[in-house]
Amino acid sequence: MIAEGPAKAYSLAKAYAYCQRLATSHYENFTVASWLLPRALRPHVHAVYAYCRGVDDLGDEAEGDRLALLDDWEAELRRCFDGDAQQPAFVALQETIRRFDIPPEPFLRLIEANRMDQRVNRYRTFTDLQAYCQNSANPVGHLVLYLFGYRDEERQRLSDSTCTALQLTNFWQDVRRDLGKGRIYIPLEEMERFGYGEEDLLAARFDGRLRALMAFQVRRTRELFRSGLELIPRVRGRLRLDLRLFSLGGLAVLDAIENIGYDVLNRRPKLSRARKALLALRGLLPLPISVRETK
Repeated sequence: MIAEGPAKAYSLAKAYAYCQRLATSHYENFTVASWLLPRALRPHVHAVYAYCRGVDDLGDEAEGDRLALLDDWEAELRRCFDGDAQQPAFVALQETIRRFDIPPEPFLRLIEANRMDQRVNRYRTFTDLQAYCQNSANPVGHLVLYLFGYRDEERQRLSDSTCTALQLTNFWQDVRRDLGKGRIYIPLEEMERFGYGEEDLLAARFDGRLRALMAFQVRRTRELFRSGLELIPRVRGRLRLDLRLFSLGGLAVLDAIENIGYDVLNRRPKLSRARKALLALRGLLPLPISVRETK
């Protein structure tokens, strides 16, 4: 747990209000602070979101030396655990960490993922890509579990399947956007296996090779979602509903990729508002989630 610290430049109320504004002003495919959350928990979810958003913005959008800025972010995180946070997001996070006894590891892993983004823009194997997801996506699931009172390794393992699946789904949805940033997340070894070269991808060449390659990625990602679904009956209340919504949303994006014939280079698969509303309604109903096989 973090130590008690001196009076802060920001009051706790103002710090949490800052995090709330940040969380509610950004659109996400998978909403972070869902209306299903218990009211008492929302400020803490906002604080965790503000941290995650901040570190991702440094890694993706910051001007200047991003590695140095990430070092500064880590230094502020360590001050937070020492009870001496100064920035508003960290003042709020400090209280959330104290109240839920959250360890530093998931926060540090998110920083490391953004450091990797500055150094690595290709992944040779799927194992390499999984290692990236272990830092970039899976810590978020652990943080959510901590907020809801779950600390065991088995639930964290199941959460990892869902979080990795969500991260991969985002990669397959944004192949063209990531190319614009100089990044390729499709494992190079698997591109070679399907006879599709990096030069083909850079030239935005869509053909049967890429269709088969993306169908393989979608099929494997569905399998990860299937594994993660085992977490849903192992949690209680509103977290169970949120997990259903996250899984349904991710699976729907995979359906959208399939429905455009896996042509992720010329069209970005996305969900309509009506589709999102239908998924939200379905998430509230006690119906099983079907994870169909990709043909």
